[in-house]
Amino acid sequence: MKKFSRFLHLSLLLTLLAACSGTAVQTTSTSTASIVEATAVPVIISYDSEDLETAVDSTATNTISLAGDTISVTGEGAVVNGSSVTIITAGTYTLSGTLNNGQILVETTDEDPVVLILNGINITNATSAPIYVSNAEKVVITLAEGTENVVTDGNTYLFADAETDEPNAAIFSKDDLTINGSGSLTVNANYNNGIVSKDDLKIVSGTITIHAVNDGLKGRDSIAIKDGNLTINADGDGMQANNDEDAEQGYIAIEGGTITINAKLDGLQAETSLQISGGNLNITTASEKGMKAGVALTITGGTITINSADDALHANGTITINGGLFTLASGDDGMHADATLTINDGTIAILTSYEGLEASNVIVNGGTVDIVSSDDGLNGAGGNDTAASESTGFGQDNFSSSQGTITINGGTITIAAAASGNGDGLDANGTITVTGGDTVVKTPSSYRDYSDIDYDTAFSLTGGSVRILNADGTYTQVTDSYVSQGPGGGGRPGRP
Repeated sequence: MKKFSRFLHLSLLLTLLAACSGTAVQTTSTSTASIVEATAVPVIISYDSEDLETAVDSTATNTISLAGDTISVTGEGAVVNGSSVTIITAGTYTLSGTLNNGQILVETTDEDPVVLILNGINITNATSAPIYVSNAEKVVITLAEGTENVVTDGNTYLFADAETDEPNAAIFSKDDLTINGSGSLTVNANYNNGIVSKDDLKIVSGTITIHAVNDGLKGRDSIAIKDGNLTINADGDGMQANNDEDAEQGYIAIEGGTITINAKLDGLQAETSLQISGGNLNITTASEKGMKAGVALTITGGTITINSADDALHANGTITINGGLFTLASGDDGMHADATLTINDGTIAILTSYEGLEASNVIVNGGTVDIVSSDDGLNGAGGNDTAASESTGFGQDNFSSSQGTITINGGTITIAAAASGNGDGLDANGTITVTGGDTVVKTPSSYRDYSDIDYDTAFSLTGGSVRILNADGTYTQVTDSYVSQGPGGGGRPGRP
């Protein structure tokens, strides 16, 4: 059982859509698809005193000196066995020196945390994790000020038997793991993952660089980033929280720091909720999504730059944007939510996309949104994203044609859609409702299959301004009786 003693009254309350005790699901069925509207459990990130207070007084700690193939210990609580040392007692340990093909093993049943001060270490292990937490209440890794620390594993691990597959990371913990301090840490993960916790993984501070042949950071229950400077190069996901058994776990929460991710798969992947309230994030993905949440993606602040092969922002449930500065380039959608996408504030520039904003229900209440898309700018379509990339590559998703809405209550929206002449500026499989804001839809020089406003059920404009910027530079003011021009206009007769 985890202890939550020594709590500071310092917490970040992440309220994701609704204050509920579990995941709530509402389903509306149609003949061809169903919309699943899921809400996430509220998340509270709490930091214990040892998470935030870096241990710096090495004279009061046990010391572990690494010297090539040998290890020496001053103090109590650690046992040396050749080129490995096992920490069996809670407490603070200062590590320094170089260890060739060895391991720091933590295995204690004490109810207090183990603090490892990395004071300039270089540890390699050819066949297992250089730092392995087998059992502990919690382990805190402190990067000592002004030090450079390196951890490197080999490309093949040896296990006790065929059923054993852990550890599987250069730094691996079965229990809670926190990293803090002002020094630097480089992790070279040649076997699988970079840094893994089977419980909660917290990054409080420090400069961390990860090179991983699979995932960079992995916290099964959660990943929380308070601050720090992180650079992750991963052949899998940049960060992943993958607990799919508990609605209160499997989340990623970022409130600060500078984070650069180059990933072949997803940049950030959370099984349940993904929330960002601050920080500077720069994410590049080679084949998948920039950010992905299984239930809800909520952003309230930060500067976010994404260049992704698939959706830049994606949620199987809902996306809520309450603030932040976004620069997005996507091979598929700029933002995609299977259920509802709501923009309340923020500055969003979608430089390239197949469709700019896409969801069963797209709602814009405020903010500034600039969209460049090869197909629809705003697409309200019922159903879910069927991951077209698995079969036919990125592009048009399979949705039902009997549902989907666009609602604009405020904000400033500029859409340059259908540069190739296909798609629509605003396209809803159901209704389009405008009550406020300023919306400009730029008409491409070639209509082809383009219409500036396309809907299947109804169009209502009771407030705000909607204008069409024609190819000749003139504007057409849209009224409530407006009908679209072009082959994609649903057979309607053209502008009044």
